[in-house]
Amino acid sequence: MTGPETDNEPPETDDEPPEHRRYAHYLELLESVQEADEAGLVAAVLRDDCVAMAESAVNRHLERRAAQLLTDAHFPDWARTTAAVIGDRAFLSRRLREWTLLRAIALDEPWTAEEVTGASDWFQRTAAAAQAVSSPEALDLLAEHGRTRRVRNAATLRLRPPRRRPG
Repeated sequence: MTGPETDNEPPETDDEPPEHRRYAHYLELLESVQEADEAGLVAAVLRDDCVAMAESAVNRHLERRAAQLLTDAHFPDWARTTAAVIGDRAFLSRRLREWTLLRAIALDEPWTAEEVTGASDWFQRTAAAAQAVSSPEALDLLAEHGRTRRVRNAATLRLRPPRRRPG
């Protein structure tokens, strides 16, 4: 086995590459992991020989957990623990920083225009569309300086007051 030792390995089939089976198995494990075991499981997945697959599985988990915890008081502790586990993996580190920035905007905590305009397209799309982000300042910034037309349009639409229906 090229990945970490885990219970209940997925059954082998001849028509599916082994990294695909491991990826699906990792997603299942990460979906149901207890909070106390999360960091250890993430670290185990990241030890898999297929770096791209392992990081993809961890990113899917990171996205799900960060969205769940975005405005929760446990987010900062989770983010610190996760940052320590993912270490210097550039993509995962950046995505975690961007989730932290999204949280700052959602909770009206300090953030800078440079952080928002310098963030990835993913971040800008997410911030322009996320219901948790209601900051007029952030939406104005994205409407004016979003990297893509999609981001600028989404932010502009969010800034408009809802139409009142007649009657």
